[in-house]
Amino acid sequence: MSVAEAVPALRKTALNAVHRQMGAKMVPFGGWEMPVEYPAAIGCGIINEHMAVRTGVGIFDVSHMGDIRLAGPGALAAVQHISMNDASRLAIGQAQYSALLYPNGTFVDDVIVHRLGEEEYLLVINAGTREKDFNWVRDNTRQFDCKVEHLSDDFTQIAIQGPKAVDLLQKLTDANLSAVKFYWLTHGTVCGLKNILIARTGYTAEDGFEIYIPSDEATSARVWNEILEAGKEFGAVPCGLGARNTLRLEGKLPLYGHEISDTLNVWEAGLDRFCKMEKADFIGRAALEKAKAEPLKRTLIGLEMTGRGIARDDYKVLDQSGKEIGYVTSGCPAPFLKKNIALAYVPPAFAEIGSTLNVEIRGQAVAAQVVPTPFYKRPKKN
Repeated sequence: MSVAEAVPALRKTALNAVHRQMGAKMVPFGGWEMPVEYPAAIGCGIINEHMAVRTGVGIFDVSHMGDIRLAGPGALAAVQHISMNDASRLAIGQAQYSALLYPNGTFVDDVIVHRLGEEEYLLVINAGTREKDFNWVRDNTRQFDCKVEHLSDDFTQIAIQGPKAVDLLQKLTDANLSAVKFYWLTHGTVCGLKNILIARTGYTAEDGFEIYIPSDEATSARVWNEILEAGKEFGAVPCGLGARNTLRLEGKLPLYGHEISDTLNVWEAGLDRFCKMEKADFIGRAALEKAKAEPLKRTLIGLEMTGRGIARDDYKVLDQSGKEIGYVTSGCPAPFLKKNIALAYVPPAFAEIGSTLNVEIRGQAVAAQVVPTPFYKRPKKN
């Protein structure tokens, strides 16, 4: 087999041609070709895109994300069995952050669980773990009376994020968005398309919405362009993966393969509040009970660089003596905060707020301080 045959072709969303027409820089991500940033000539670039979301509104193509539907009399029992949060608390039209776990308590993936109907749930999963996640869900719900469908290719998913997202989207829909709370959803007509799922969710630490429209290229392009046109008065810009990463890092939102993985458990990742140990048994619960009874070996902390340097993913974290004690999971300059920040795993003894550590950057120990997380919290509305 040749190298060319061995490497699978990158998948493309229905908006791929639109991104290219706009001059976006395209990169591989999770098996997909995605825009990392748009040109400065149209007011974009990672920093401008990031700031637009923090102060106005930004538009993202997140169609690479996956969607799994569970429907039937046993749908709730199935979701409860495979996820760590308590889906029985969800009202119809409500969503929650959760995770799928292996029996040893580590992560298959993190997910958003949406309750669409009396016996219907939608799991939104990560791009790079689509097939793995679907196989996991299917294989671990066979004993329940529900249908499991892989709907990932049925939708173009567009995220409209920022404090002015509600004003922008309200121009394009008949749904009353002010009545939709954060982590709730509704259906409505959007850009002339009927019965569109509109969820007040996102991955930017801002207010915003994610809409699910038909995945054909013509419809996707029309809606994308209509959103950008309607957003001109709010300073809307298209945003790529670069800004998506800096935004989620400021908000301490985990990324699979970085802050969570199949080698890290819930307690280490600091996601305790989403893990409902009091509910009926779920995959991974027994291992988590055992792990909770033992001292943590590592924990996730926030770092702010006090020395000159940027902590990048996988850089070593050192104690004051220069001994390696951990590693950076995600790190970059934070455009809105105007600081260099990072998340890192270290032993709990080094996790106290205000502690001074070092990050090894190009062979040099550069000073950093342990700080509270999330680094950024969106302002509360008056």
